[in-house]
Amino acid sequence: MLLHVIARGKIGRSPEAELFERYARRISWPFRYNELPETGGRLPEPQSPCRTVLLDERGGQMPSEQFARILGRWRDTGVREARFLVGAADGHGDEARAGADLLIAFGAMTWPHLMARAMLAEQLWRATSILAGHPYHRAG
Repeated sequence: MLLHVIARGKIGRSPEAELFERYARRISWPFRYNELPETGGRLPEPQSPCRTVLLDERGGQMPSEQFARILGRWRDTGVREARFLVGAADGHGDEARAGADLLIAFGAMTWPHLMARAMLAEQLWRATSILAGHPYHRAG
């Protein structure tokens, strides 16, 4: 299953970009990353069947093991792509939230969008490591 991160805005050259790349390189599943303008810009066409996950302050929080189980279930039931959308500064609109398969939040605090990308890459690496049976919690 393709793990596809689609983010609004440019990450540029920054410590957050380096951290994002560090974890993105570790992900053993097919992985793609796209950046879109802050406003406008069309989402790439999805592979079907596809699941859409929004990083959103209204989303639920879950342990890494539960997140891994969700990805594993999608993979095992034939989902070809899981898209992870990181919104612009104003987040996602009601229509996008309503159309998502899952809303997730990295806690109740507000995180900068550049940090959210790095945190997402780390959690995707962690989830795929859990599913592969690696001692993910001891690596870093």
